[in-house]
Amino acid sequence: MLGMSIAELAGLEWTEHEGNPLIPPPFPSPILADPTFLPPLETPDGLWHLFAHSILGIHHFTSRDGLAWKRRKGAVCRGSLRAFVLARDSVYYLFYERFLRLFPFPYRSRIEARTSRDLDSWSRPAVVMEPSLAWHREGCRGAMSNPCVVAEEDGFRLYYSAGLVYLRDCRFSEPKYIGVAASRDILGPYEPEPEPVLQPAAGDPYANMGAEVVKAAGGYAGFQNGIYWDDGIAHTRSAIRLVTSQDGMAWEIAPRKPLLVPETGWKKAFVYALDVRKVEDRLYLFFNARDGWLSGRENVGLAVST
Repeated sequence: MLGMSIAELAGLEWTEHEGNPLIPPPFPSPILADPTFLPPLETPDGLWHLFAHSILGIHHFTSRDGLAWKRRKGAVCRGSLRAFVLARDSVYYLFYERFLRLFPFPYRSRIEARTSRDLDSWSRPAVVMEPSLAWHREGCRGAMSNPCVVAEEDGFRLYYSAGLVYLRDCRFSEPKYIGVAASRDILGPYEPEPEPVLQPAAGDPYANMGAEVVKAAGGYAGFQNGIYWDDGIAHTRSAIRLVTSQDGMAWEIAPRKPLLVPETGWKKAFVYALDVRKVEDRLYLFFNARDGWLSGRENVGLAVST
């Protein structure tokens, strides 16, 4: 929980760290993407812990100050991406997308999870949810990604992305829809709602092609990055914005410009996936960004509420 009302969240201003980008991709990968993190008060060793994926899988980073990061050897989950870490009752849950078929196309993936008590040793993977609905299979054989688990009074909600939309100027695909599923157990099985809760709309300037990520907090508020076509530069782009809901099912776009938008340099093309947590009296938002379209490099940076 972020410990703020929707009105307070909507009124926040965000400042990007002057040292951005903070974490480059590990060799030989050109990307480091979809960060998720735990601040020191939530970890067993009092360090910052962050997970993000390269083309090799999901990597584990640690830091003493949240700014200078050290990568641990190896990958936590090979063949996996788009992770979300959750601490609950002295257990750490790492949810992620596991691709089952990458080449040859069509693509197929599902959501899995591993657990740990020390953030070092991890359990064998448990299958959390498989694609089962028609829109899960749009643009692919079935794609489920960007998990975010929220505790409810009677169990848990899993927000996730599904389906794919092809970006012609990049020659790769991104998630198209956001869905929600429910379970009494944190590891599932989860029962999905039959229709998406967020999807692209022709009249939405910041999500007319895809609705990729919701990181939901109690209340409900979410941080979402949509995929959109930018007529000004004739390219696809993405930005991070706030979405709100009374029940966690019907979502509205907060009446303000996005929190973070693509500009120049390391985030020229896309401002991508994120994780946001409260650290003392501020919110820390780690995100990744891309500097090009057909070819590009992706790094992880930080923005802090002011």
